[in-house]
Amino acid sequence: METLTFHVEDFEGPLDLLLHLVGKNKMNLYDINIMELIEQYTAAIATMQQDHMELSSEFIDMAAHLVQMKSALLLPRSPEAERMKAELTGRLIEYSVCKKVAAALGSRARDLYTAVRAPMPLEGSAEYSRPQDPDKLVQAWFNLMGRSLRRRKPQQERFEPLVTAPFVSVASRVAHVLRGLLRGSLHRMGQLFSREESRSTNVATFLALLELIRAGRIKVDDSGSLQMDRTRRPRQRKQTAGEATAHE
Repeated sequence: METLTFHVEDFEGPLDLLLHLVGKNKMNLYDINIMELIEQYTAAIATMQQDHMELSSEFIDMAAHLVQMKSALLLPRSPEAERMKAELTGRLIEYSVCKKVAAALGSRARDLYTAVRAPMPLEGSAEYSRPQDPDKLVQAWFNLMGRSLRRRKPQQERFEPLVTAPFVSVASRVAHVLRGLLRGSLHRMGQLFSREESRSTNVATFLALLELIRAGRIKVDDSGSLQMDRTRRPRQRKQTAGEATAHE
């Protein structure tokens, strides 16, 4: 293996160093020899550390990641190793494309002539000297303080009504509606809802009403009157093979 010397200042990051190694070894970016690439990268990092070079944490973090990948690649049929290999290859391809685009844009920028005038001095005083009504300034201050109060973290007491509210099931409200229709005490939809009831009760009642209408158990006309469909028959149980044989 050819001995390579590196200076960490020559590379913008660990991906830049890995891409340099891919080009140095004339590897196909879409079919990288991962094991050889890992060995060269870790050897380069170890050499830099032996020479007492200051390495940024991202280079060391990538070295640790590659060592972990090498350990996974040594295992037979490791899905984790294949996932890590595909992820590293994708990052290198993406970085290579971005680097080419940046180089192309940089070459275009060098051919452009940019003219910038010197900053103009400020005219007049920079102090705010317009007259204002003191009452409006006080009101603006109170409005500002009100906004800061609204941005405060909500206190636990505000959630107590939500947490301690009783749970009302839709099934219980279905039974309540059917019981009222059978007894004759319920005639109109407006009787089901009341401001004195909790929000949970009214929501559960509304869902129960929708379920009964969907199932065809009750009907609601345009005036809000409720009618129970007494002609609806329960579903007949399918005849089993044993019962059919007994009939015969």
